Amino acid sequence: MKERFLEIDAFRGIAVCLMVLFHFLFDLNYFRGLSFDLSFGLWLFVGRSSALIFLLLVGISLTLSNANALQDGLGGKERRWKFLKRGFGVFCLGLLVTAVTFLLFPQETIWFGVLHLIGVSIIIAFPFLKFKRLNIALGILAIIAGLLLWNLSFGFAWLLPFGFQPYGFVSFDYFPILPSFGVVLLGIALGNWLYAGGKRNFRPLILENSDVSRLLAFLGKNSLIIYLLHQPVIIGVLLFLA
Repeated sequence: MKERFLEIDAFRGIAVCLMVLFHFLFDLNYFRGLSFDLSFGLWLFVGRSSALIFLLLVGISLTLSNANALQDGLGGKERRWKFLKRGFGVFCLGLLVTAVTFLLFPQETIWFGVLHLIGVSIIIAFPFLKFKRLNIALGILAIIAGLLLWNLSFGFAWLLPFGFQPYGFVSFDYFPILPSFGVVLLGIALGNWLYAGGKRNFRPLILENSDVSRLLAFLGKNSLIIYLLHQPVIIGVLLFLA
């Protein structure tokens, strides 16, 4: 069994905690009419930090998965097929989120959210898995391009996954390829430095025997399940209390 690095799971657990907090405040606003300003200051930082950590860890995890596949003797076509299947599976979960939000909240349907983005990233990242400096340059360019597109609107919707938002577009969750895949590329570069060959090349600052670290790592290992279930649980509790 391949080694799991506790610090990666723990940082993913931190992202999970930040995500749940941000979505809890969002739901208080949406369902209970409270007025937390999530577009500025501390709460904006909480939401953006969660997304940033998740996407960086996607890139780092891809380098580890690729290194493990190489150690298992998998060739290029086999590794490409492995990432294709994994990415398609995550993307299908994103389509499930799209279907549910379309039925329940048609005006704010999640057409291309974080699961869609992660699924596509796993598929298209394969050619970039061996690069370091190039990924930094491409990642920065992708982020800049996405930020330039963010406040623009267009008269078409077919390029929505790439960051071209149609007029009047509203969604609960939107993670376009530009700039989001740029963060994944930075994560790949980081993973190739910190975990070259699938081995940790630094001394982690996190306390591996700490109960807090183990709890965060547990949350990180189950991040996908938590992502899929936390909103129905929060919304159900709020509606019950209402």
